[in-house]
Amino acid sequence: MWTTPRLAPRARTEQGKNVRMALRRLAGTAGGRISTAMARLNARHPWSHNDHFHGWILGTLPERRRSALDVGCGRGELLAALAPIFDHVTGTDRDEEMRAQAAARCAGLPRVAIDGSDLAEMTGPFDLVTMIAVLHHLDVPEALREVRRLLAPGGRFLVVGLAPPRTARDHLWDLASVVSNPVIGYVKHPWPDRRGVQPPPYPVAEPTLSFDELRRHVAAVMPGAVMRHHLGFRHTIVWTAPGSTEPVSG
Repeated sequence: MWTTPRLAPRARTEQGKNVRMALRRLAGTAGGRISTAMARLNARHPWSHNDHFHGWILGTLPERRRSALDVGCGRGELLAALAPIFDHVTGTDRDEEMRAQAAARCAGLPRVAIDGSDLAEMTGPFDLVTMIAVLHHLDVPEALREVRRLLAPGGRFLVVGLAPPRTARDHLWDLASVVSNPVIGYVKHPWPDRRGVQPPPYPVAEPTLSFDELRRHVAAVMPGAVMRHHLGFRHTIVWTAPGSTEPVSG
């Protein structure tokens, strides 16, 4: 009887590596072509990928809601959304213009305070710490340690982040995001915007740590944290500080 020859372990490993490399090339090439072809369509139906995840944050809050900290609060949209839910909400941002816009957005909300403090200068404790497209601006291990210090027992850390694609899985998620991006944009912004591509309204920085590299840093400081890819070129991190029986989800 004819049988398929079995590869030695080293040969199987090399074969698997070659398959993964081919998938990365395929996903990267296809994603780049589709991204270029859809750039104009995306500009006609723009949407905020960061604001899109506010609903996810509001649906993943801890049970105890005394104090919340939004790191890199930007224009203050999330602060305003958290203000009716928490006893006190603090927003920090290094950019003076962003702080001014957040202050204007949250004017009349007595539960909200905004300043330019770094994490190391904060005292806490907080029941919630959030970062939306912020963690890659910081020294990641140091920032994670500071967040762990600031969280109250049972407090929750919620991150919406970015990472450059490195693996075949990363590229496929990016490809799915490229394809779905104009569809989501059309639903959120059905009337065409004829201004063309607009510059981002907040400071930006290119992420350098891949999803897997970031996951190793997170696991070292926050064991049990849950990281997941999402559409919109984003990933999420959920971690609940020890001292609570709340299940981790997200």
